[in-house]
Amino acid sequence: MAGKEQRDSDSEAAPPTLGVGMVGYAFMGAAHSQGWRTAGRVFDLPLRPVLAAIGGRDAVAVRAAAAKHGWAAAETDWRTLVTRDDVQLVDVCTPGDSHAEIAIAALEAGKHVLCEKPLANSVAEAEAMVAAAEAAAARGQVAMVGFNYRRVPAIAYARRLIAENRIGALRHVRVTYLQDWLVDPDFPLTWRLEREHAGSGALGDLGAHAVDLAQYLAGEPLVGVSALTETFVRERPLLAGASTGLSATGSNGRGPVTVDDAALFTGRLASGALASFEATRMAAGRKNALRLEINGERGSLAFDLERLNELSFHDHTEPAASAGFRRILVTESAHPYLEAWWPPGHALGYEHTFVHQARDIVHAVASGNTAPAPSFADGLQVQRVLAAVEESAEKNAVYTPVPGSAG
Repeated sequence: MAGKEQRDSDSEAAPPTLGVGMVGYAFMGAAHSQGWRTAGRVFDLPLRPVLAAIGGRDAVAVRAAAAKHGWAAAETDWRTLVTRDDVQLVDVCTPGDSHAEIAIAALEAGKHVLCEKPLANSVAEAEAMVAAAEAAAARGQVAMVGFNYRRVPAIAYARRLIAENRIGALRHVRVTYLQDWLVDPDFPLTWRLEREHAGSGALGDLGAHAVDLAQYLAGEPLVGVSALTETFVRERPLLAGASTGLSATGSNGRGPVTVDDAALFTGRLASGALASFEATRMAAGRKNALRLEINGERGSLAFDLERLNELSFHDHTEPAASAGFRRILVTESAHPYLEAWWPPGHALGYEHTFVHQARDIVHAVASGNTAPAPSFADGLQVQRVLAAVEESAEKNAVYTPVPGSAG
């Protein structure tokens, strides 16, 4: 009897569930699955995420992903997934060419939506997604875009310091995001190298993160850019059996790369602060090197993703004899997200950003916050910057205003 009473008590104490359906099961699908599985085990959430269904076109692969990552069901048609009664939130982890169609359909079906970055492959698609999100918000639905690096505790803490005016008025923002997985000219032609699927190359894949972080930390938008882009390897081997939609050129079994390998651009923020960006997948020796520095009138902040638990801070108001950059180990319970994790000094990693992302959207759903950050509108702003970068690059770095930005 006592055991039954205990089970009844536990049942009464359990929060309501939030059924999650995820479309996509590859790299981002695995990362998001980790976030959904873990968030409720670490944080005290007002709703308990339930991994209801995962979707993908390959029946064998999606069933294997469901079994591996803990999803209760597998679907091969995303349209079926987004209308399931046990799914209240749809997580879109597919290539960019399907983001708009899936997200809009899910919102129109009455679901909350989390969509991977970049929000879309074009400004027009992103605008349609924002319109759908605004209509859904009137019905109490939440739509958020997955810029997970905002959820690094050190970056969230940097935003707090900037908002508290610890470094004063901003002067410079510098962001570089360097990888090297395309250095080999014989790396095969994947969907990330095809404009019709990916939208752009390093610009959308890495540059979108850089732009979002710059605007998030600064608390203001980019209003104009001047850019160069380059595709260093213009043909790559076709994947055996891949349905890329491309034909081999000649008899060498290679197809055209239709996106950029690298993007380099400068920008101006609404306040007049200057920004610089570099995004490349051709930097030999750099695996996932995201670095940023922000200089203000009263100090500076610097961050390196490869030292994810650290933030460098310089207080320029201190006496010159003792002033300098100091290392802040961002593992204290007073730091963002750290109240639920380990004792001070016990480091977190990349996967924890997806746990924090799941935490934040669950709280948004439970609280009725239909404008979570980053919102679809934030995603649209990034898309407009990316479009301005491409336009500027086509005009040999002519300064190009970002439509819709103040300033």
